[in-house]
Amino acid sequence: MTKERFISSTAMILVTIFAIINQWIFITVLLGLTLAGLYEFFYLIKKKGIPIYSYTGIIIGILIPLSIFTRFEPTGKWELLFIVVLLLLIFLMQFLRNDNTNAIIGISTTLFGILYVSWLFSFLIRIRYFLPGTDGVKLLGFILLVTKCGDMGALLVGSKFGKHPLLPRISPNKTIEGSLGSFAFGTLAATLGSALIPAQFGFSPGHIALMGAFFGGMGQLGDLSESLIKRDCNVKDSGNFFPGLGGVLDAIDSILFSAPVFYFYISSVVLQP
Repeated sequence: MTKERFISSTAMILVTIFAIINQWIFITVLLGLTLAGLYEFFYLIKKKGIPIYSYTGIIIGILIPLSIFTRFEPTGKWELLFIVVLLLLIFLMQFLRNDNTNAIIGISTTLFGILYVSWLFSFLIRIRYFLPGTDGVKLLGFILLVTKCGDMGALLVGSKFGKHPLLPRISPNKTIEGSLGSFAFGTLAATLGSALIPAQFGFSPGHIALMGAFFGGMGQLGDLSESLIKRDCNVKDSGNFFPGLGGVLDAIDSILFSAPVFYFYISSVVLQP
């Protein structure tokens, strides 16, 4: 591990711990990462020459976690209404443009960026605050622990023992050995962090271990998905926000998939009456 990577990793771990514990640090960090992640995504798309609405996308992307955190829901189906209004707004902005070249691609990509970065990342708020009868702080700590340990396992095992490419056309550096390392580290992290799971869930040690493997795998899927985007944009990293590690999207890509699936699992399966 390089000195830059060690410093960045240490800083990220410390900030994450404080953010989990303190709600104001939590929302500040989450909004900051959402803003930076949206900027990186739209910057990558602009480099491809696609006419997107980056500033509008960033502003709306920040409103999504803010509305969830403040529980701003004027209607029962607020999220669906928000998406419809967003789509209409982008179409209206397109009407004002003189050039309609790649209009469909620009509109679709802008909407995708908002949903991919902002909406998926905002599920961390839901995990912390919107799972009734549970300790959201502990559940948030659990999914972050499992996901990021899975990332660490993929990196350590892959760099040391990786010989067989996983999906070279998407990410040439990822290996099958690294993928297995992610499953193993995710399982180990879940087992060691089992105290973060509420006792009323009644999960057996085997259940928790399987959760670690599954959500570690979801983190891999998120990592591969971002690699696909970067591959299409011909870049190695989404940015250089974290020296030695890459950009914000590189740091949160695995969480973008694991957090929503974890939330729906707990809310729709575990807590379902």
